Amino acid sequence: MRLNHVTLPAQDLAASLAFYRALGLQLIVLAEPRYARFAVDDQSTLSIEVTPDARAGTAEIFLAADDVDAAHAAAAANGLRFDWPPTDQSYLWRTAQVTDPAGNRILLYHAGTNQHFPPWRLPG
Repeated sequence: MRLNHVTLPAQDLAASLAFYRALGLQLIVLAEPRYARFAVDDQSTLSIEVTPDARAGTAEIFLAADDVDAAHAAAAANGLRFDWPPTDQSYLWRTAQVTDPAGNRILLYHAGTNQHFPPWRLPG
């Protein structure tokens, strides 16, 4: 299995469109006033859908980047303000976090082999 698609709740379509474009994603579907879909890479997509406030701000999405520092710098140059800059985590991933207009946490990350083979991996 592999992750193919994620849909995130949104409150303000225009603000979310601007945010994900600034993050560097390519808009491929726009169904105003409630829905948009972005290409993340050649196989994965991310959608935003305007939903009631109760559902917004509940997701945490990790977007893989070969170079978190470069991805962070590009998004920051597009006006995004990160919750924290690229940081080496205790679980051996490098992450930078930004919050989208609906309150969803978006983490740029690089895990390398530690995603599937951390030193504390269970045997088998």
